Amino acid sequence: MIEENATVVAIESAAELNAGLSAMHKVTVESQIKSSCSGCKQVDNCGSGQVAKAFPQAKLSLALETELAVKVGDTVVLGLSDKHLLLTAWQVYLWPLLGLVIASVFGQWLVENNVFSHELFAIALGVLGGYIGFTLARHQQKRGKYCNLLIPKILRINNSAINIVEISD
Repeated sequence: MIEENATVVAIESAAELNAGLSAMHKVTVESQIKSSCSGCKQVDNCGSGQVAKAFPQAKLSLALETELAVKVGDTVVLGLSDKHLLLTAWQVYLWPLLGLVIASVFGQWLVENNVFSHELFAIALGVLGGYIGFTLARHQQKRGKYCNLLIPKILRINNSAINIVEISD
């Protein structure tokens, strides 16, 4: 499970929550987008580091449903399944790449067997295969099954405060 801290910035209106319409309520959380460039030792010598310095860190805002009793200002832990994230990454990156490679190999075979008169046709077939792979990946990601799996969940309220019970000399 991939976890990220976020701050609750808004909660659905209190009137709707008190009416007891449902146990679930909507909260808006905000999380700081982190750049990996801030931890790199070469940040002053690379172009990406300079771009990361030039543009301020943005915040990501999400509206999520939860059953937890959160208050505005609470820090919560958001979670996203590793398995579903890797499945999505596999589809988004590999389908277009596989389409490109398979269509390119087939196009080259057609050139070698004199079906295509020029290698530009094989290149065009490879680009078409990559586009078909991209379209397949996009279609799979738009299906409701995959969209719902990639919605972060509020796992818990992050209680980082220290309770002092007794101080002794």
